Amino acid sequence: MSYMPQTPQKALPGAYVQTPAHQSQALSQQGQVSQAGAQKTIVEEIPPTARAAKAVNEAFWEESRYPELDSYIGRESRVRSVKVVLMAVVEGISSEYEVSTQSGWAPFQKTKTYPIPDRIFEQYNRAQVSTIMGLFTDFNHAWVAIDNALYLWDYTHPNPDLVSFEDASHTITAVRLVIPRAGVFVPSIVRLLVVATTADIILVGMSAQTASHGGKTVALYSLKMSAPIKGLDVDVIEGSDASGRIFFSGRCSDDVYEFTYQQEEKWFTNRCAKINHTTRGYSTLTPSLFFGQKVQQEHVVQMVIDDSRRLLYTLSSKSTIRTFFMRSNGTVDLVINKPLGQILSNVGHMTSQTELLTPAMKIVSISAITAKEASKTNLVASTSSGCRIFMSATSAYGSSPSSSTAPTSMQVQHVKFPPTGNPAAVQNQSSQSSQLIQYSTTPSVNTSSRALSETRSAVRYAPGYFLTFVVGEQQPGTDLLFVSGPDSARIAQPQIQQTPVKYPELALWISLGSRAEDVGLATGEFSATSSPVGFGNELAVQFDCPTPEIAVLTNTGVHMLRRRRLVDIFAAALRLGGGAEGLEGEVNKFVRRYGRGEVASTALAVACGQAFDVTPDSRLARISDPEVLELARKCFIEYGGKPEYPENSIHDRTIPAIDFVRPSPRHSGMARYISRLLRSIWKAPIVIERQNPTGGFTVSSVVGLGKLQDISQDLIKLREFLTANKSFIEGLAGPEALGNVHSKREEVSLQGEHRALHALAVLIDRFIEGISFVLVLYDEKIEETILSLANEPRQQLRTLSYEGLCTTEVGKLLAKDLVKAIVNRNIVSGSNVETVAEALRRRCGSFCSADDVVIFKAQEFVKRGAEAGADSDVCRDYLNESLRLFKQVAGSLSMEQLQWTIGQYVALQFYAASIQLCLDKANDSDRGNRALTWIQEGRPQGDKRSEAFQGRKKCYDLVHQVILSIEGSRTESPDMADGHLTLSGKRREEAADEIDTADDEVFQTDLYDWYLQSNRADQLLEVESPYVITYLQRRSSDNVAHADLLWRYYVQKERYQDAAVVQLALAKSRFALSLDKRIEYLGNARTNASTTRPGIVRSSRNEILREVSDLLEVANIQSDLVQRLRSDDRITAERRPEVMEELDGAILPLSVLFNTYCEPAFYFDLCILIYEAADHRVGSDIKATWQNLLERAHTTAEEMDQGPAPYEMVAESVRSLGNKLGLSETMFPVTELLPMLKRYAHNFQHESGPETWVLDIFIDLQVPFETLYGTLENMFYNDEAPFQGRQRRLVANDIVYIAKMWLQDSMRGSGSPFGGEDNAIAVSQMLHIVMQSGLDERRLEECQNLRMRIENLLR
Repeated sequence: MSYMPQTPQKALPGAYVQTPAHQSQALSQQGQVSQAGAQKTIVEEIPPTARAAKAVNEAFWEESRYPELDSYIGRESRVRSVKVVLMAVVEGISSEYEVSTQSGWAPFQKTKTYPIPDRIFEQYNRAQVSTIMGLFTDFNHAWVAIDNALYLWDYTHPNPDLVSFEDASHTITAVRLVIPRAGVFVPSIVRLLVVATTADIILVGMSAQTASHGGKTVALYSLKMSAPIKGLDVDVIEGSDASGRIFFSGRCSDDVYEFTYQQEEKWFTNRCAKINHTTRGYSTLTPSLFFGQKVQQEHVVQMVIDDSRRLLYTLSSKSTIRTFFMRSNGTVDLVINKPLGQILSNVGHMTSQTELLTPAMKIVSISAITAKEASKTNLVASTSSGCRIFMSATSAYGSSPSSSTAPTSMQVQHVKFPPTGNPAAVQNQSSQSSQLIQYSTTPSVNTSSRALSETRSAVRYAPGYFLTFVVGEQQPGTDLLFVSGPDSARIAQPQIQQTPVKYPELALWISLGSRAEDVGLATGEFSATSSPVGFGNELAVQFDCPTPEIAVLTNTGVHMLRRRRLVDIFAAALRLGGGAEGLEGEVNKFVRRYGRGEVASTALAVACGQAFDVTPDSRLARISDPEVLELARKCFIEYGGKPEYPENSIHDRTIPAIDFVRPSPRHSGMARYISRLLRSIWKAPIVIERQNPTGGFTVSSVVGLGKLQDISQDLIKLREFLTANKSFIEGLAGPEALGNVHSKREEVSLQGEHRALHALAVLIDRFIEGISFVLVLYDEKIEETILSLANEPRQQLRTLSYEGLCTTEVGKLLAKDLVKAIVNRNIVSGSNVETVAEALRRRCGSFCSADDVVIFKAQEFVKRGAEAGADSDVCRDYLNESLRLFKQVAGSLSMEQLQWTIGQYVALQFYAASIQLCLDKANDSDRGNRALTWIQEGRPQGDKRSEAFQGRKKCYDLVHQVILSIEGSRTESPDMADGHLTLSGKRREEAADEIDTADDEVFQTDLYDWYLQSNRADQLLEVESPYVITYLQRRSSDNVAHADLLWRYYVQKERYQDAAVVQLALAKSRFALSLDKRIEYLGNARTNASTTRPGIVRSSRNEILREVSDLLEVANIQSDLVQRLRSDDRITAERRPEVMEELDGAILPLSVLFNTYCEPAFYFDLCILIYEAADHRVGSDIKATWQNLLERAHTTAEEMDQGPAPYEMVAESVRSLGNKLGLSETMFPVTELLPMLKRYAHNFQHESGPETWVLDIFIDLQVPFETLYGTLENMFYNDEAPFQGRQRRLVANDIVYIAKMWLQDSMRGSGSPFGGEDNAIAVSQMLHIVMQSGLDERRLEECQNLRMRIENLLR
């Protein structure tokens, strides 16, 4: 599976090609700097899904920065811009409303009114004392207390059943529904009904179940829990949702009581009791007595609990607000007492005196603001004049109290004054008017509006829904409802105006036609985030959470108010804005208020059917009006803005220009819409593993499967919209859109826009398929699937989010593992794998592609073949078909799938197919053959191409396993039987042919490596493949064993000259070889080079021979040197290893041997050999060295206590060196050596040894007698010292001896005397002269006889 192409396939000049992909690839392949020395920047291309994920995450980040409540109601407010955050002082007062009638801009709409059942009126007519009413909106129930009876009914049901509680003995004065404390009651008791009468307070259990029609059915249970409260006249009850504590108060005092309850009675406590947290001791038992003038007792009229701060607020009949801190030990402490006078004093610091805030007015209600919504603001107090006073409580300077610390002071932060205008006049406006009545056109705040001066009660719900019930002037006994809500879209936009936003609200007047009795939030409490920043962002959750609804109970029925989302307002504005003619005006209005990106996002949502409206029959329906959808489509396409390319501000030209393009607001709007659709699942984990009570393993989804299906449907609608309008949307139209560009700047901008929008389109597809995949996962026994995973993917799955699944490589690979696990489970269970695979491909093709389906089909054939039996023809047919399918999708096979398949093939003796499949997989994994180029370049370290080789090697390792299996199978079944090839042998032979004929050089290289690593060198030498020589040549450069194998392979193939070349290279190499080994290589090289074969070029052979001989000569000298130094006592023990290491290795140059070792060590014989090898022909140097040699030999002999005589050592040295030099005229100059030795014998060895020992040396060396004779003759005539005078007879004696020996030698066989008559005559004449030189008698007689013999021979 691969990502969709980043750019369209059609190639146009300059169209969609300036992406970083190609540049990055080229730079990575070059891996070098330019000639100028400047290093180019390598830009890695981001996959489309990753690019889109980045855009969506940026949208999430932007929406998470939605201002907290404190920032726009406090005295200091942050004015945000795109690039900078400014601080501006804002007065702590405001009156900014935009009031409309029930039109397109209305923030709320009345959806339906549920009448009070007739049976309630029947009971009401029987009332004798009192009647009170209220709502339990958590369960869609209303209640009425008539005297001592309580009745509940489902107000959403057309004909509800009454649930009654008639066990009270006294008149009911108050009713409250609270959450019970954990662990006290059975789980089915989900709520407690607290019923106060004139005599006692009673707890009633309530259970709830979902009915068939979608509503709730409740049942009441008597708990036998009550406490006496006679005389308190309780009318206020409040419960803590977090702790289950119940507080109450009455009309007789301002004391705060707590109703305690527990499961069982204890020694000192009853099951139920009441505790007074404000008045202690005896005073609680005595009534308050007043004398004289009657004083009205101050009492509590409202209680509010803030569990996030553990605070209990009370509002007294004298408009005093008290704050109590609920400690964890059960006590409740009064920490702040805020009388009305102090509140007005605080307000006086913000505004001048106003008639709306005077001691005569009252606070009619208070509402808590939790710590999740605001970090500083705690409470909102609504006054009878319609003002809202926001207050904060602090525990120290500049800090807000936490749930563990009690506040110590309370201060007014902001006052929101009523809107301007006459509610009666507004009430008479046409309900279909689309006019938006703005009251904030002037910069001053209106502090004197009496629009809400008759406020009877008020309530506030997060994130700022404010409902005020005003006594109707025209219809006494009825209420007008003023409802407002924050303009969230306007608050969310970065403000660039000089005048900061001061709590903007959209408001609406609604005539109830009756008196309001109670109000409640019909949906869950709003919370976009769990922290104040971002908490009130209604835009972010408008498609993810239920739309808030508020129920208002009057004496005629329950009126339902629905909060209108921005998408609903925009759709209504399009419908009522005058059609296509008025579109521009409406869109511009939205753009000015909310920004172009938000408008694009909202228009896209409307076009995709996200807008709802109330039908004439009071049904909530999706807006599907074609005209509205077309206007929304047109708005998204035509008003989505343009991409920006800041060409003039770009300084880094190494980065592709497309990366500087800022996509259009259309792109940001689209990313914003996608983020809002995916909000609940983006970071949510896919699975949650739990242990059930029985110890079993269960897996559940964090997000409901129905919710996932809804998100998927919304994404599908979005995809369909983009597909249908692709040709009209700038950036999605493709290359043909380039025909409309007029400059390079526009072209680059369009390319950047295309890349950004295309990435989002790819992301949409991925999430559609990703959700489908998750749904399939839960349909396919997810517990079994997860248990079948390996540890690592299972750990990854536990933390994998939907974002990770659909946008990361880890998620992609993990999805593959899950698909395989699903298929494997179906294989094990015997299900039809093809059906399962096809279903996966159809529902989530990116996670189970067409290739995956083919793989599963092939696996099915393998399974069927195994069932048929290895030796059956049916098995072979199945296996051949599976191989055909596997080869089609070899590149898509995972290693696990390949290993499984090879294991099955080997078990069924399908050897050749196993090797084929492995090689096909290896080739498909490296189509560019990058592994081969890496090998050819010497396998450089850190090169990315090595990854391609490692990928191939995993496949080759499977081939090695197949080879081992083949070898092991020979022990079970032989290759031959009765002279015929067996079936098993034939299969093994097919596998061997497959290996030998494979044209994958990388495979052959790896195979040969494996042969050598497993000691199979002989097997390598038997391979008949051209790759063997290439392999060995490549590897011999860094491995002696491979080089040895190479020349052995050459010799085996009778390529002797090539073998000699390799051996010569080994001798010259830097390998750690001993000198003897190098001499051995040279000797073998000389032998191989001397072997002639047809086709060998003689000149090349002679050149090799010459080089080998020369190097061998030097090596032999170095070898002699090594032997000499090894036994030389002059070298210290410390120095000897160092010398041996240097010499017993590489063949050194002659200059090094001579200058460093031979001459300093007085090895003069080796010096002469070096002269010979170096062709050094300087006679004086040679003569001097010979002289030094003789002297050194003589000195050495004399220094020896026992040993040869000096003359013997000298003779042996000359004789040995003469043999080595081969009587070279230059290096073994007889004419110089003979006189030199004669002088030595005369001066140092007189009368030592035989008389003729000097001449015997040369005779033994087979120096020609003619040369010896001539040298002696010259010595005789030259009369050189010391052979002068009588000493000339010594030379004469040698002449007689040489003449005698020459004659004997020449007379052997049929030779002539002295080689010829001329020589004989000359010798005879010389003997005649010698006879006159004073020979002794013996020599004289010998000379005469010799001369006579010569003369006789001459006759």
